[in-house]
Amino acid sequence: MLTLFHSPGSCSNGILYLLDEAGIAFDTQVVNVRTGEQNTPEYRAQNPKGKVPALKLKDGTVLTEFQSIAYWIGQSLAPQLWPGDLMVQTRTLAALDFMVGSVHMRGFTFVKVPQKFVSDTDAQDALRSHGRTQVENGLNVLSEMLADQEYLMGPISIADGALFYILDWAAADGFELPKNLASCLTRLRARAGFANSKGLYSS
Repeated sequence: MLTLFHSPGSCSNGILYLLDEAGIAFDTQVVNVRTGEQNTPEYRAQNPKGKVPALKLKDGTVLTEFQSIAYWIGQSLAPQLWPGDLMVQTRTLAALDFMVGSVHMRGFTFVKVPQKFVSDTDAQDALRSHGRTQVENGLNVLSEMLADQEYLMGPISIADGALFYILDWAAADGFELPKNLASCLTRLRARAGFANSKGLYSS
């Protein structure tokens, strides 16, 4: 059986969402990143990168990095989440990279953990402010990408796993979501997979 290494409330919520959406059986091993469990020898033996999410396959292979895991899920488990058209596939991968690499890493990282980069409280406030600006800019881009569609690529896809955790974080951190993104988050939360496993989404 597949095993998801997951920290509730983290970006691994997006992979949990995709697995739930795929409708398959899998185990979940909670790795609390807030208490540093990702750095324990036991977890490093599974994933030397010391990050979540990670997905252990039936043969023992461990997949890492959000975009790669999402791609594998779409290709191997849930073809309904992977578009058939090459250009839409390309746009899907670009959207994933933008959400994870830019909105998350260059925005939310500074909003949530500026102390990882500087110890001075004024500098932390400046980083946090910079991060919020980056997130706001990213949300505006995502709003334009979504337009009047139900999901980011039209039909629900692997891109919406990342969109789910990005919008969930934004709502929790007090960002004002554009109306179409707020409606999309409501739709994502209303899907059966999320409703069935929501206890694993919150820290």
